[in-house]
Amino acid sequence: MEMFRDDLLKGKRILVTGGGTGLGRVMTEKYARLGAEVVIWGRRSGVLAETAEEIMREHGGKVIPMACDIRNADEIAARVDEIWSGGPLDGLVNNAAGNFISPTKDLSANAFNAIASIVFHGTFNTTNTVGKKWLEEGRKGSIISILVTWVWTGSPFVVPSAMSKSGINAMTKSLAVEWGPHRIRLNAIAPGPFPTKGAWERLNPQSGSKGGDAANDYSQSIPMGRVGEMSELANLAAFLMADGCEYLTGQTIAIDGAQWMMGGGTFSRLLQLTDEQWAAIRETIKSTNAKDKAARG
Repeated sequence: MEMFRDDLLKGKRILVTGGGTGLGRVMTEKYARLGAEVVIWGRRSGVLAETAEEIMREHGGKVIPMACDIRNADEIAARVDEIWSGGPLDGLVNNAAGNFISPTKDLSANAFNAIASIVFHGTFNTTNTVGKKWLEEGRKGSIISILVTWVWTGSPFVVPSAMSKSGINAMTKSLAVEWGPHRIRLNAIAPGPFPTKGAWERLNPQSGSKGGDAANDYSQSIPMGRVGEMSELANLAAFLMADGCEYLTGQTIAIDGAQWMMGGGTFSRLLQLTDEQWAAIRETIKSTNAKDKAARG
């Protein structure tokens, strides 16, 4: 059942990075259903076009696919100018990310940069590019960044992501103050386990990508006894983007069934793995990455 009125976001233009798949697609669909015009970014133009077509066919509205590699600051600037040529944005969702599990001692500098260039540098550059447009034009805006509960606890085996996401958590709080006088709000969502293909295969390679199998891994570590449902996260993302909560800014909101408060970090359970099990996990992740590379052409 829909908890918001159909026109909640009517007239708004929203950019969702990483909007072609996973959580980004779910939020894009929600925004489109509530009347927003949504621009979706990602590196795979074919996936973006397919997502946009499917959402418009099923829910109407307008979804604009636009290939953009947020690892490239110049490309971000060019794409934002392209968006503005059709009208200013009202909202930004920093969703694009990358992650995989690995013992930190096995990480190369390139492996670290593969995560940091997207999550840390890419998120900041997108935020600052859009924010400067709003500041120059005296427009209000709302920015949502998708983080993780590790920003409070840390987490072993995902150190590049934990470090990068923690930086964005600090950015959210810092810019909420710096840009607050200009009516620009920044908030963040820290999801617990929301099984999605791709990310789930890198972070839970032993469980596969099916939510049913993966959910069993967390039944004992989440007080509510289950993983999250996509509609729950989409509802929170819609609320934070709506005009009815202008006084809410600088906050990172966990939506994880109270998992993080049980302590230990999401991936602490991996301390029990043997070297042989880690080797098998690396092969599974390599296979997933190879499939993604082939899909991108």
